[in-house]
Amino acid sequence: MASRAFHAAAACKATIDAVIITGDLTDCGLAEEYAELEQRLKILSPVPVFLIPGNHDRQEPMRAAFPGLPGGFIQYVIETFPARLVMLDTTVAGAPHGHLCEERLDWLRRTLAAAPARETMIAMHHPPLATGMAQFDAIALDNRDDFRDIIAAHPQVSRIICGHHHRMISGNVAQATCIVAPAIAYQFELPRDPAAAIGFVLEPSMFLLHDWSQATGFITHALYIETFPGPFPIQPEPNPALATSTP
Repeated sequence: MASRAFHAAAACKATIDAVIITGDLTDCGLAEEYAELEQRLKILSPVPVFLIPGNHDRQEPMRAAFPGLPGGFIQYVIETFPARLVMLDTTVAGAPHGHLCEERLDWLRRTLAAAPARETMIAMHHPPLATGMAQFDAIALDNRDDFRDIIAAHPQVSRIICGHHHRMISGNVAQATCIVAPAIAYQFELPRDPAAAIGFVLEPSMFLLHDWSQATGFITHALYIETFPGPFPIQPEPNPALATSTP
């Protein structure tokens, strides 16, 4: 499925400046899984790919496969585009939920304070907002209030992107729009019963295209990985005022 997603991104009609993968690069964090991913990412060449870990990843094998990643927490800033991109590590080793320790919170404060006038997107694995779905909220970022307070203090942050929940979800974190990406594999069902186990559903796989311009800021489109028939021409609607009657 990853190769199909990369091919779909590479074939996208829009000009792609970068690909962002917000974690869960592998299933088990094995060295051979990262080696396979490294090969598959060549589909996207020469577009740069920016990675952060998810709860299924292990940092040392990940760093060994991608030696350009920083030591310690895998988080960094991309300054090469008109809008600033902050890649934030929310993982807790061996746990499904996310957490930002004081070291990472302080790093985020300092990073955002360094460029208060540049519009900024934050990429992270664990969603920093409550979804109202108990099964998902239990494994999201557990100190969401600490994160929200930092975002509220830095109005240049206008977009937050994340994954983890295998469903497309959007909401607000302070002034920023937060979008949870759908999965490129299976999607999780929308739970109705807060106590029930969640199953996966074979809904179409998607990825998100984030476009930025000075005039509009960030605009996000959801694109399917599969191809479908079309496009078909749209026939103009008949205008009754222009209709002519025949005798």
